Amino acid sequence: MASSGTTRAIAAALVANVGIATAKFVGYLLSDSSAMLGESVHSVADTVNELLLMVGKRRARKRPDALHQFGYGRSRYFYSFVVALTMFTLGSAFTLYEGYRKITHPEPLSTPLVPILILVVAALFEGYSLRTARNQSRPLKGSSSWWGFVRNSRTPELPVVLLEDTAALTGLSLAFIGVTLTILTGNAVWDGLATVGIGVLLGGVATLLIIETHSLLIGEGATSGQYATIQSALETARHVDRIFELRTQYLAPDELLVTAKVVFDPKMELETVADAINGAEADVRAVVPTVRAIYLQPDYERH
Repeated sequence: MASSGTTRAIAAALVANVGIATAKFVGYLLSDSSAMLGESVHSVADTVNELLLMVGKRRARKRPDALHQFGYGRSRYFYSFVVALTMFTLGSAFTLYEGYRKITHPEPLSTPLVPILILVVAALFEGYSLRTARNQSRPLKGSSSWWGFVRNSRTPELPVVLLEDTAALTGLSLAFIGVTLTILTGNAVWDGLATVGIGVLLGGVATLLIIETHSLLIGEGATSGQYATIQSALETARHVDRIFELRTQYLAPDELLVTAKVVFDPKMELETVADAINGAEADVRAVVPTVRAIYLQPDYERH
C-alpha cells in the first residue's frame, strides 16, 4: 500500500516536471529571463531525480544473493542520495552561476508577459504534484508534523518529492517576483537576484536531503515509538525474564532488523527456550510488521 502510494507520488511529480521543464525552456527562449532559465534547470533536475527514484525502487526489488544476503533494499537510500547530489550540482550550482551572470551583465527581457503566464501554469502543475505527495504521505506521517515526517521518515522517496515540490513552488514565486519587478522597473538585475535566490533555495534543500539520506545510508534504527513497542513485546513475551542489548536497523524502508539478548531461566529445557524465542519473534512481528529479520540470543541471569 505504502509502496504503491510512493510510486504514485513519484509518477505525478515526473509527469508534472516534464511538462513544466518544456514550458519553462520555451519561456526562457522567448524572454531571455535568467530566472526562467534557472527554473528550467530546476525542473530538469527534478525530472532526473524522479527517474533516479524510480530506478532505486526497481533495483531494491532484486532478490537477495550470496553477495547481498539481506537484499538490495538500500538501493532506495543510495539513489535518494544521488538525487540530493544532482539537485545540488545540476540545480543549485548552475542557477547560482546564471544569476551572477545576469546581475553582472543585465539584459532587458523580451516578450516579458510570456514567462509570467508560464510561471502561473507551472505553479498549478506543481501544486497538483505537491497535493498528490501530501495525500500519499499522510498514512505514513501519522500525527507528526510535516517537518517531523521529513526528518524521521525511513521511506526516502516521499520526503524527497515533498521537498522538491515545496522548493519548486517557492522557486516559482521567486521567479514571478523577479520577472514582475524587472517588468515594472526596467532593471534586469531583479531577474538575476531572483535567479540567485532560486539557486540558494536549491542548495539549501539539497544540503538537507544529503544529510538525511546519508543518515539512512549508513543505517538508522527504529523510530522511538517502534523501539518502545518492540521492547515491550519482547519483555512481555512468554518465559522471558528480561532483555538487554536490543539493537535495530533499517535494511530498507520496509525491512527492519532486530537483535537482542533474551534472558531465560537457566533451568529451562532447550525445546522450551526455542519455542519461547519463536513466540517472542511472532509477538514482535505482530506489533511492528516491518520487522523482517529478527535474531534473539538466549542468555541467563548472572549473579
